[in-house]
Amino acid sequence: MRSRLVCALVVLVSGLAMAQHHSKLQPSPSFDKMKSLAGDWQGTASEGGTTFPSSAKVSVVSDGSVVMHDMAPGTPHEMITMFHLDGSDLLATHYCAAHNQPRMKMVQGSDPNVLVFEFKDGTNIGPDDVHMQSVTITFIDADHHYEDWSSIDHGKIETMRFDFHRKKA
Repeated sequence: MRSRLVCALVVLVSGLAMAQHHSKLQPSPSFDKMKSLAGDWQGTASEGGTTFPSSAKVSVVSDGSVVMHDMAPGTPHEMITMFHLDGSDLLATHYCAAHNQPRMKMVQGSDPNVLVFEFKDGTNIGPDDVHMQSVTITFIDADHHYEDWSSIDHGKIETMRFDFHRKKA
């Protein structure tokens, strides 16, 4: 009797998991473009005339509904940015080493190879706290792209450029 009850519970739980409702994702060429970045990247970062090595790992997660961008994985400066659709809007939530979480929304541009995200709102951001203001991703080809990350600190915007090439296996 006990084994029948366990089997029935397993079947019931399996059926519930399979019947789980998934939100339908809107078709989005921009989100598909972001998904094409999946893989390991290496390159350089430049800011204020200084250049240094950098790396990133991009993964498509959560049943294809999120692109996870891991900047400088395994370092003290590691930061995660999650890109996802909210209806037809493409959003980026940046989990910053500055201990805040700015959200940016993609703004429509004329070049499909340039995706621009601008500050929308955020958490843990005080009036004078430094935080990411925008990110622009420029697709050169399947194995090369630029990322321009702009932060704002007391009204002054500074931009760091990352020049990434897909890491070959």
